[in-house]
Amino acid sequence: MSLFRLQLTCFYSVILNIFFHAYFVLAQYPSPSFLTTNITTIRSPADKDVVLHFKSPPIGTCTTVFPTQKQYTGYISLPPHKLDQIQQNYYVNTFFWFIEARTNASTAPLTIFINGGPGSSSMVGLFQEAGPCEVVEVAQGRFGTQARDWGWDRSSNIIFIDQPNLVGFSFDKLVNGSLDLLSSTVLSSSPDEAAEQPARTVLDGTFSSNDPKAFANTSEIAAQTMWHMLQGFLGSFPQYNPALTLNGTVSGPVGINLFTESYGGKFGPLFAAHFESQNTLRRNGQLPQNGTLEIRLASLGIMQGCVDDLVQARYYPIFANKNTYGIKALSLEDQQNAASSFLSATGCQQQIQACRDAVSSMDPDNEGDVPLVNQICKDAQLACHESLIGPYIKSGRSIYDVTQKNPSPFPPSTYLEYLNTPDLQSAIGVAVNYTESNSVVSEAFTQTGDSARGDQISQMAYLLSLGVRVALVYGDRDFICNWMGGEAVSFSIAAQSPAHAPFYSAGYADIVINDTYVGGAVRQYGNLSFSRIFDAGHLIPAYQAETAFTVFTRIITGKDMSLGNSIDLSTYASNGTANTTYTSKAPDSAKPTCWIRNINRSCTEEQKNKIVDGDGFIINGVLYEKSEDWKPPASSISVEAGYPGTAAPAVTATSSSSDPDDDDDDASDTEPDVPTGVFVATSTPSPSKKSQSAKGADFNVNLLIVVCLMGLTICRS
Repeated sequence: MSLFRLQLTCFYSVILNIFFHAYFVLAQYPSPSFLTTNITTIRSPADKDVVLHFKSPPIGTCTTVFPTQKQYTGYISLPPHKLDQIQQNYYVNTFFWFIEARTNASTAPLTIFINGGPGSSSMVGLFQEAGPCEVVEVAQGRFGTQARDWGWDRSSNIIFIDQPNLVGFSFDKLVNGSLDLLSSTVLSSSPDEAAEQPARTVLDGTFSSNDPKAFANTSEIAAQTMWHMLQGFLGSFPQYNPALTLNGTVSGPVGINLFTESYGGKFGPLFAAHFESQNTLRRNGQLPQNGTLEIRLASLGIMQGCVDDLVQARYYPIFANKNTYGIKALSLEDQQNAASSFLSATGCQQQIQACRDAVSSMDPDNEGDVPLVNQICKDAQLACHESLIGPYIKSGRSIYDVTQKNPSPFPPSTYLEYLNTPDLQSAIGVAVNYTESNSVVSEAFTQTGDSARGDQISQMAYLLSLGVRVALVYGDRDFICNWMGGEAVSFSIAAQSPAHAPFYSAGYADIVINDTYVGGAVRQYGNLSFSRIFDAGHLIPAYQAETAFTVFTRIITGKDMSLGNSIDLSTYASNGTANTTYTSKAPDSAKPTCWIRNINRSCTEEQKNKIVDGDGFIINGVLYEKSEDWKPPASSISVEAGYPGTAAPAVTATSSSSDPDDDDDDASDTEPDVPTGVFVATSTPSPSKKSQSAKGADFNVNLLIVVCLMGLTICRS
């Protein structure tokens, strides 16, 4: 299926001069008429420089459990020179997708969900993980959406945000071009350049400029953009502002939940620290209180976070050789060589420290504009990747799931086709074609060595002192941000927060998900917790939907992570074993599914060659050997699915995205009659489907003694 090309013709409509005025003035690119249909354009009451353009997608666009749940999609636009202290001479149009909670939306918590990358779209989180709906095939050339049982709208209002600028549906200005599917890069609109590519590897469309100077290139700058974006959203949608009561009276600062993933382990703490810095400026009178909103986090949830390079890197070779699935991706000799390299005089550890020393003395605001600092930090980043991640990559196993060989087909990429259909684009009012990841953004962060710069540990310790709930959640099948490194991060945070010294002696308690299932193990003291989720890879909710939702809800409601009971966070400590020792048998590697819009991650070399040579058949975005290999979905799928403008005749929540390799998958076992609410346990089920003492050796690496350090990579999401 080709991308929907936006035509480059002149259009002088007064409406279009208002709608997305910023980039039309700059680029003079018109928008097709559907972009102005049912669009509301307002200036944020909190900041008149911030302009919102949004609409309510027609029913069925993203099918929810209850058709009464409101949704809003659109852009929050910042003019040039809005960001402090940096040379921001570009427009920022940040895409968002908001969904109301299933019940009591007017009083429900508000959760912000951002994926990582850097450069990965949060539509990954919406459609492959925690959103209210998932995309399904309903016929050849047609897709629909079905509601999920365990979407996080079950307990919270939730907004998914594509950031930084140029990621996903976000953009600076409109440029027509062609997407090279083999390299995932956007070519110019020159017919000659596109003609050099095999026909099936190029899709025409409209994209952002991909100008390396048109977006944030450090996490610190991205934090500034996010603050302005939230000012615009919360000021314009006061009904979802947790600081406002039903009668509109201000009752306190905005208490929101920020959940992020992968490289979001770097974004999240920095964003929160920036919010607090802005709060201080408001209190000191350096920011106008009547033109800004105080934004405070109630909780910071980091899933599968690559948080601190100096803490986590040493666990790459350890996990590769001694994980809880018995997979030896590295030999013992290779593991020991990598460990020695890490500690050498020119190794990962020393280079990261040199980077941080340079940042401290020459670029303390992390603006990424000091070439020498950028080079030192970039060298550190690449050195860690080569010495600690490179050996694992040679094993041929997925960096997102140690149990699977490359390329892994899970989770499915069906949503990539759906987001590039004209009906969907019209329904949500987007201006560009969708791409899951932007390599230009990723490379820009690499050029500043952003991943090696650090300081997230101290930021999270500071958040704890403010009463923010800090929760680290890790699936135990992921390599690239593995749980062993995540556990080390939790101890490092506690070490910088004297009040959390009891965290070290708190035991691992079972995470009880339902009457028969234990989904993981948690160490918790007060408002700091570390959870290991069993049988989950990088995108935890895709593998273990019910467990992920239950853990999420316990975090945002301040309950104990083990059972979900009300607790006193000033004194509570989990009770259990010193280490989490559960082991599991690795499932067989799944047969690859080659998605045309995700070639590099989903296709074998043989399949890539078929695409280039014009062999095989591409149906609904998937390469098949023969056309008859495509099997129509069950008729019930088309009956139950919604489409833009058409509701599902009978909304049926589904958990079909759960990991197909896991016979013990939690969500498939206990589908509720009414998909609302969260389970509260009274004790660990006995006998449980999984339990901490069931089997296994001690895989804790004596984290209380060793010094924990980490190297870097660019993560998937």
